[in-house]
This record gives sequence, C-alpha cells and structure tokens, in this order.
Amino acid sequence: MTLRLGYGTNGLTDLRLDDALGLLADLGYDGVGLTLDHMHLDPLAPDVAARTRHVARRLGALGLGVTVETGARYVLDPRRKHGPSLLDPDPEARAARTALLVRAVDIAAELGAHAVHCFSGIAPPGTGGGPDTGVGTGAGPHADAGTGTTGTGTTAAAATATATAWHRLTDALGPVLDAATRAGIPLAIEPEPGHLLATLADFHHLRTLLGDPDALGLTLDIGHCQCLEPAPPTTCVEEAAPWLRHVQIEDMRRGVHEHLPFGDGEIDFPPVLDALAATGYDGLTVVELPRHSHAGPDLARSSLGFLRDAAARTTRNEVTAPC
Repeated sequence: MTLRLGYGTNGLTDLRLDDALGLLADLGYDGVGLTLDHMHLDPLAPDVAARTRHVARRLGALGLGVTVETGARYVLDPRRKHGPSLLDPDPEARAARTALLVRAVDIAAELGAHAVHCFSGIAPPGTGGGPDTGVGTGAGPHADAGTGTTGTGTTAAAATATATAWHRLTDALGPVLDAATRAGIPLAIEPEPGHLLATLADFHHLRTLLGDPDALGLTLDIGHCQCLEPAPPTTCVEEAAPWLRHVQIEDMRRGVHEHLPFGDGEIDFPPVLDALAATGYDGLTVVELPRHSHAGPDLARSSLGFLRDAAARTTRNEVTAPC
C-alpha cells in the first residue's frame, strides 16, 4: 500500500494558504488537512464560494488531495475556544455549530475532499463529561458523568445529564449527516481527549445511538491512541479499520494530551504504519501539529522525512518518492 501523507494547515497558520499549499506540494506531500479558519479558507467570509473555487483550482494544479478539518479554535466565537459546540445548552448555539459543519460539507464537495472531520466538544457542566484535562475525561457510556471514571457510583442525576449530552450530540449531527449523505462525503468524527466523545468506545456508542449511518466514519488520531486508549496504537488501528475515513498522526506521551514532533514522544511508528497499511485505508494520513506554526515549514520538511523513513522500515508500506 502507498502511504498518502498530508500536513495540517493548522500547523502552518503563519503562512498564506496559497504559500502553505505550495510548500507542501514542493516538499512532496500528497495532500493537506485543510482547517477552515479565518486566516486561510474562512467558512464565514461573504466571498467563501469564490475563495473555495480558487482553492479547488490551486489544489488541482498542485496535485494535492484534501480533507476538510473543522477544529478551528475561535472561528465561531472569539472568546470561547471551540465554542459553541454540538453540546451547548443553548439550542441556537448548537445550531450555529451544526450550520458550520453543513457548510464544511458543502466546501468539501467543491474541493473534492475525501472526508470532513469534526469532534463532539466538551460537555458543559451539569450535562455529563469532564473538563478538557487532556487525559480523556470525556464521559462515555460506561463512565461516571462527574469524573469520567468507571464505577458503580453514578447517580441517577449524573446518568440523566450524560444522556442529555449524548442526545444533544446525536440531534445536532443529524443535519450534518444528511448533508454528508447527499454529497457522498463521509463525516469523520474524532475521539478527542477531554471531550464527550473521547475514545473509540465512545465512537461506537455514538454509532449505535445514530443507527450506524453509512455517512458516519472515524477520524483516528494516532497520538490520542497513545495518550488515553487502553490498547496500544497498533491495536487501535486494527480495531478501527472498518470505520477509518481520516487519520491524523503525531508523537505523544501516555496520559499527556500534547501534540509533539516525531521523536519527541513515545510512539513506535513503523508498526503503526504497518497496521495502517494492512487496513487498506487509502485516504490521507495528516501530520497534526497545531501548536507549532512558528516552525511550520521546518517541521513539515522533517515530518515527511521521518514518516518516509518509518514507512521504509515496515513490511507493507510504500511512500511517494521525494521530489
């Protein structure tokens, strides 16, 4: 299998989008994880349709594939990180996030993207789930709503609050999944440490609640697997295989939600890439370093070299030849 590598624009925010895309193409990347945000392709700009057509032409000219990502921190609310979320107590606020994701699907269709990424958000106080501590305190179907820990002490009130959070999530995702179905583009939700949907088990809980719709897929972040999943990253890849629609990759340490350059964490990457190849996944595997834009061009270069070297030490992977 040929590993198709991309780099996330959320790690290149100091570059103009045209320049970032040109850099990635020149380095030899196969694609880009394009975060819709004010500094690049602003989904709320009045001329977003024209800008999207321009980006589509640019991607085509450079031969880059694309995944549309929706993790911009302040694109909807300049004062609340990732707010409002799909779990917001205010129905109008939830609707604003839903509308943004529907617009992301429309943009993805125009760009020819292979998936649209999203996440649940943090459950507000009193609705189940824990704070964004970075170690996976989002309450899943088998977790205590106040602490995110398994146990028998879950109160009826906490259980009701957790159920409320999951209901809000499924309700808010309905229009997005409808749009994704019409566009023929999967919605790939990401388990995110500290969010309501924090783990692979939480993803399967959501799948069950929604009736396992064809349009719903998974964004698997390899670093997050190292951070908080009970199984090692290789096993996570193997178990996630049927639902993989997007992959993010970076280094990370156990119990610490910090996206690290390759070699700065604990992950052994050749077995992970081998497992990924065995799944037959043919989408982009996107480097995710959103707090390293200050060194973006250098890290884009070194990350590609690292992953090519790691892939060369597997039994299954081939990589695109350097330019």
